[in-house]
Amino acid sequence: MQKPKIAAQLYTIRDFTKTPDDLDRSMKRIKEIGYKAVQVSGIGPMEHQQVKDIMDSHGLTICATHVSFASMQENLDDVIKQHKIWDCKYVGVGSMPGEYQSGKEGYQAFAKEASEIGRRLADNGLQFIYHNHHFEFMKFDGILGMDILLNESDPETFGFEIDTYWVQAGGANPVDWINKVGDRMQVIHYKDMAISKDVNQIMAEVGEGNLNWPDIIDASIKNKIEWAAVEQDICQRDPFESLEISFRNLQRFGLDA
Repeated sequence: MQKPKIAAQLYTIRDFTKTPDDLDRSMKRIKEIGYKAVQVSGIGPMEHQQVKDIMDSHGLTICATHVSFASMQENLDDVIKQHKIWDCKYVGVGSMPGEYQSGKEGYQAFAKEASEIGRRLADNGLQFIYHNHHFEFMKFDGILGMDILLNESDPETFGFEIDTYWVQAGGANPVDWINKVGDRMQVIHYKDMAISKDVNQIMAEVGEGNLNWPDIIDASIKNKIEWAAVEQDICQRDPFESLEISFRNLQRFGLDA
């Protein structure tokens, strides 16, 4: 039985990865927590090889990334080169650019263009993956934006990276969407949702909020997801501590690095 391996999404510690020295110190801490893989996102400007050397020095695998859609549109050759150097298959987009979000036609255009970019990535042994937020759960002519992306994109070249918190924030069920995208997802974002003292939804460490983690993990295993990247955009404590809490809780749920 294949279980997803836990990775740390570096966007969580973006304030501590702005320079090569910062990244080096931070990756030492990530490895000491127990992570063996990271998703690169939100780091400062660095040479591709420099990033790879830092990861190698700490025995960390780059399992996935988030790069801007503009970079894919304007400089795809460099994106491909970057991922080849990093030995990283999964090329992620963290969000749909705003110009595509206004209606059904925008979603359709994004699905088509991203699928075409995904074809070029696939020709180079890479896989495009799309990370959702909650706005994709708006309806256009009665159809969810996420369903437009799912139905209008090429299943061979457009993959998904479901974010459990943002699905819940959009009023949907993370388990349903893990099952819905099925084999079009190899990387998932694990992020919990809690309610603050002022009765607002807040991001929480995995297992510290109210999402149904046994069912989420079961669905992840059932759909043979390779990587569970822990992400917490906003932490209520030191972000390294948040990553450690999530890691330990996921170990208690039966997963590991």
